[in-house]
Amino acid sequence: MAANPFKPTAGKMPPILIGRDGLIEDFAEALDNGAGAPGRIMLITGQRGFGKTVLLTEFRRIAAARHWETIAETASEGLVDRLIAALSPSDIHMDQASLNPSIGIPGVATASLGQAHFQSAVEPFTLRNALLKRLESRKIGKGRGIVITIDETQAASEADLVSIATAVQHVTASIDETDVPDADKKGVAIVFAGLPHMLNELVNNEVTTFLRRAMRRELENALIPDVKNAFLETVRDSGKTIGEDDAMTAARETNGYPYMVQLVGYYMWQSAQRRRSDVIGPEDVENGMRDAVLAFGDAVCTPALDGVDPSGRLFLACMAQDGPSPSRTADIADRAGRSRSWVNKYRSILIGERMIRPAGRGLIEFTVPHFGDYLRSKGNAVDAQTDYVP
Repeated sequence: MAANPFKPTAGKMPPILIGRDGLIEDFAEALDNGAGAPGRIMLITGQRGFGKTVLLTEFRRIAAARHWETIAETASEGLVDRLIAALSPSDIHMDQASLNPSIGIPGVATASLGQAHFQSAVEPFTLRNALLKRLESRKIGKGRGIVITIDETQAASEADLVSIATAVQHVTASIDETDVPDADKKGVAIVFAGLPHMLNELVNNEVTTFLRRAMRRELENALIPDVKNAFLETVRDSGKTIGEDDAMTAARETNGYPYMVQLVGYYMWQSAQRRRSDVIGPEDVENGMRDAVLAFGDAVCTPALDGVDPSGRLFLACMAQDGPSPSRTADIADRAGRSRSWVNKYRSILIGERMIRPAGRGLIEFTVPHFGDYLRSKGNAVDAQTDYVP
């Protein structure tokens, strides 16, 4: 039996990375163009379900194909210690790991570099010298190096981010100071990925200011024609067919949201499979869209709403009353019974968090597709959690 080609599981590589070609080329060129190439330090932001984890997987695949070593991490407690362990020779066993917040870095700041003690090491390893020692290994050839990807960066502690940023900064400077030709220099490439609000917090830290020079990319919705073509191609390659009109109907329903693309594709393909049909028809598209909306609410809308404070929830609940149409800020003020300044404040906050976006003069709309449907389905469950916060 043919396998469903769509992969809506978080982090699972989909058949097509729709609309990410430019970003993938930026990363590949950064590895190919030698020391100092833009893109070797990259900050990627996007809402949940925008394919950040998938993109990091693709970056590591590209790096491995070029014989770079790769390390994949997700931000959580002990991040720096795990990086040191991953960089250390296999015959060195960690005895004790601890962050040391009082290491001084001349010309930068007093900051944690993440110390870890090893049984066979005369001196404690820091992330900085762990990177340098690994780069000295014969296993890493000329012009190659180490790629580190860090997912869910917004969950990282400030101490860990400072440790990583300062270590990479010093290692890069040490490499630049050698007499080796740029094409032969070994290097470090690091990609941070996280939710939109983490970007300003990361680059504005007084110790990690060098990250302001990093390549920043915010993932956007895929173009609807590209989604339609992706449906046509993926379905065809799986041994089934779908008509142009049905593919466009399904594409419009996704609003170009990458995770929704995978959900709609998965469920409409599965609907045809249950009928033992090789043709995905209008009925399958309708079934797929219905099931996808339910799954999308649980996987994307619920965690997105969890991060919004009560006043923000009230703002969003008032927006949801307009259905799929954009909302007028004046109407939100009337429904919420709040002042215009309150509306302007939370409008700015929610736009900054990429929950909503401007849709014309005095108009706003949800960034996440079907978010209004989700809120309306919750009804009083959302309203009950809203309290006034001036």
